[in-house]
Amino acid sequence: MHNMAIALHKKGYQVTGTDDEIYEPALSRLHKYSILPKEFGWKPELITSDIDAIILGMHARKDNPELARAQELGLKIYSFPEYMYEQTKDKLRIVVGGSHGKTTTTAMILHVLNYHHLEFDYLVGSQLAGFETMVGFSNTSKIAVFEGDEYLTSALDLRPKFHLYHANIGIITGIAWDHINVFPTFENYLWQFKKFVQDIPTDGSIIYCEADPEVKKLLDQTETACEKIAYTTPEFSVQNGHFILPSSLTESGAPLTISFFGTHNLQNMMAAKHACAKVGLNQAQFFEAIQSFKGTAKRLETIKETADSLILRDFAHAPSKLKATVNAVRQLYPNRTLIAAYELHTYSSLNKDFLPHYKDTLVEADIKAVLFSKHALEAKKMPMLEVTEVAAGFGEGVKVFTDKNELRNYLKQFYTGKENLLLMSSGNFDGMNLEF
Repeated sequence: MHNMAIALHKKGYQVTGTDDEIYEPALSRLHKYSILPKEFGWKPELITSDIDAIILGMHARKDNPELARAQELGLKIYSFPEYMYEQTKDKLRIVVGGSHGKTTTTAMILHVLNYHHLEFDYLVGSQLAGFETMVGFSNTSKIAVFEGDEYLTSALDLRPKFHLYHANIGIITGIAWDHINVFPTFENYLWQFKKFVQDIPTDGSIIYCEADPEVKKLLDQTETACEKIAYTTPEFSVQNGHFILPSSLTESGAPLTISFFGTHNLQNMMAAKHACAKVGLNQAQFFEAIQSFKGTAKRLETIKETADSLILRDFAHAPSKLKATVNAVRQLYPNRTLIAAYELHTYSSLNKDFLPHYKDTLVEADIKAVLFSKHALEAKKMPMLEVTEVAAGFGEGVKVFTDKNELRNYLKQFYTGKENLLLMSSGNFDGMNLEF
């Protein structure tokens, strides 16, 4: 929301906003543009009839007093995704959907377009190098690129966000059941992607990963008049800790070394390549740009690197993403000891019935550790988990902790500076010191 506020301010809109609490980096960013609220908290008197539109964040509840005042005055109320569409309804919208890989694929597309000085609007779920904000608007661009989150829109609208972006070019990177607190069955979750495909217009395209069995099955069984473009894992080799693309793929006359790694990221790259082709960039232009892509914050992000060790942080939360991330690091350094630590943080991951989906996701790691916070369960008002339940869910050889300091001490027993250490969480390991 604060990224959107800044983007609209920079476009020339008069923007105000409220929240009950504002944290960094939003606090400093809003202050920089003089749009930080003077006081925190909900103040219905700030909602007046001269306001053109209200944009409602997911954090605001149905009984929010400012929302009630806006409804009383009959003001136009948009959800975040509705307003993203409002700003871009006359542009070609590329929407990246999927249970995992959305942020990286979106970031790859933005990187390539930016490299070739193409103008675009955008929404991405991570801070990117060269981009001040995670939302951007332009008065003159013809293209918009959105990361298409399948989570709910707002307290007033329980549709998935990516349905409201009305994609012209859709991408599905992978499907694995997630957000079980709002999608109670896999069939219900799957239907959201089916609708995403069916809503693409006949002159549009759906770009999809046929290497993912659920995605392939969905596209095989879904009737659509739009163009279907399938992609899979390209050829590659691993040499001296780098992924290498063959000259036959890049048409460059020589193999190409890339800065990112992992089979899943190579698949993300192919999705991005097809999307960029839809806005006029050829294969040579794409690979010229993608070789300088360094990744995104908290997505296989390097915290520390030495000649003998790599410490990485990743946003992994869904079982499929967890397994892909561990396997990627193993692919990169097949002979180096791999220590993997994961924090259960989301509603789905902390649900006892969902734990079996994590079975063997850490199997490629040599040392396997999982953390869950009892405080997090209490805060989410969820039933308490037992250490034995979590251990059984993940499978043999996984050590489970409920105390961050005990986890850190355990990791330090094995990390000597000559191993790879992979730290995976959509949170912050309950505030654990991540320096090793």
